[in-house]
Parts: sequence; C-alpha cells; structure tokens
Amino acid sequence: MADSLATDQLLSIVLLRPGWEEEYDGTPEIESVACLGRIIWHEKLPDGRYNLRLQGLARIALVEEIAVDRHYRVARSELIGDIASDDLARLTELRRELAEAVLPRFAPEGPARQQLVDLFEGEMPLGHVCDVLSYALPLPLEIKQSLLAEARAELRAEMIVQAIRISASRADRKFPPEFSAN
Repeated sequence: MADSLATDQLLSIVLLRPGWEEEYDGTPEIESVACLGRIIWHEKLPDGRYNLRLQGLARIALVEEIAVDRHYRVARSELIGDIASDDLARLTELRRELAEAVLPRFAPEGPARQQLVDLFEGEMPLGHVCDVLSYALPLPLEIKQSLLAEARAELRAEMIVQAIRISASRADRKFPPEFSAN
C-alpha cells in the first residue's frame, strides 16, 4: 500500500486460482485477468493495515509475473478494452433482458429496485451496466471471474441473464433476503 500510495495509486486485484490453500505461503497460481483500480480514499489503521476505496478502471490481462523482492506480486499487464456491438437493437434487447431477469428479485417499492431501474433506463453503456451487476449481484465467484475475463459486453449480458435464470430455477428464496432483527 505504501508503494502504491507514494506513486500512481494504482493497484490490481486478482483472484488466486483454485487450490491456492495448499500454496498460500508460497506463490499460488493467479487468474490471468484482473481488475486495475485507483485508490481514491485510504485510511491507515493503528495495526498497519488499511481501509481503502478502489475505483475500478479497467480489465487487464496479466502477461508475465516479474520477480521482485517485495511482500506483494508484480506483473506486466495489458489493458483489455470493452468490446461493444454497434447493433443498437441488440444492445437495447439485452438491457431489457437484464432488467427482466434482475428486477423481479427486488421488492417493488425498495430503494435498491429504484436504483436498478435508474441503471437500466440510464445512459450508461451496456458493458458498464454489466460490470455494476457483476459486482453487486450474488453470483458465484467462478462466474464473476468469467465475466471479468469477457471483453464483449453482449456476452457478459447474456452470461448474467443465464446465471440469474439458473439461480432462480434452483432456489425459491427471495432475493435480497429478509434480514433478521438481530
């Protein structure tokens, strides 16, 4: 954190690959696609750890890990640009499909639902909408990583719709769940 804060304030977040538990103290394998973000707020805690807020900037492909004498890992990476179709009708249809899959899972009068309606009806590009949903929805980690690795916005939208439909077919429970009074 100190190195990042003293320089460009950029930080990459990457998942460890399954099986990392056996190699945690060594150098477990990492996924090949990560998130690049900028630290926009931080607070150093008395024990030396940090609270931070990271603003996502881009997807990156990790090309090569670079050996360094640090307590963190460094890699050479390349930006992965968002690929969106110029087929406006298809993009509109996918946005509608996303809304139809997501909105019924939220209380009709709740604030979360209204925020989602605003998201679906707003001007944000489909790829950004998918990224917000990928982050916010309770999707399995493997699906979230697949969404991160997919540069094509249309495919991310289709993957989210499919994941929600599968999830809905497997569970009768309400989402978001009722919270206990405790």
